[in-house]
Amino acid sequence: MATRVSHPIFARFYGVMSAGAEKAGAAEHRRELLSGLRGRVIEPGAGNGLNFAHYPSEVTEVVAIEPEPYLRHQAIRAAALAPVPVNVVDGEADHLPAEDESFDAGVASLVLCSVADQSKALAELYRVIRPGGELRFYEHIRADTPGRARMQDRVDHIWPLFGAGCHPNRYTVSAIESAGFVVERQRRFLFQPCFIAKPVAPHVIGQARRR
Repeated sequence: MATRVSHPIFARFYGVMSAGAEKAGAAEHRRELLSGLRGRVIEPGAGNGLNFAHYPSEVTEVVAIEPEPYLRHQAIRAAALAPVPVNVVDGEADHLPAEDESFDAGVASLVLCSVADQSKALAELYRVIRPGGELRFYEHIRADTPGRARMQDRVDHIWPLFGAGCHPNRYTVSAIESAGFVVERQRRFLFQPCFIAKPVAPHVIGQARRR
């Protein structure tokens, strides 16, 4: 089913901003995120496909879900150059076009900030990942320090309007645990490739497992 998500201005702006972020360190984060993955993987909210180049050879297939037309077109181009098979399809995180327990792993990469309902998106990932399978996550999150968290709360009133629904202050790791995943490791850090990214500087890279 075709989705109705369209953010043409943001999608083009994201392409420019993400290129700078990759050079500033995001590419290394993606390599860390995906290291050691194997088998069949689903990646909702794949954006313009920046993860594709970093999937290890042990991955047999990536099903990449992207609802925004411009970003999906960019992802298809990136998939053609990927070292593993990548199938880019239309769809949304809260209704994944996939059968139950049909993937060895899921990847949530800078997407759980902008989904309309985190619990629904994570429930869908839990549904399609096999028992014992992995969820890898690379997200910006609510700050651990009170001052920075208050700043995120203030900015959250306007940030989603310009960031295609992105919220800078979500308790994403707690949401992953509430969905039934067991968080096995996480690394929290600040990453601010440019000045305007200050509200979304707190990041986490981690691994969780489906019970």
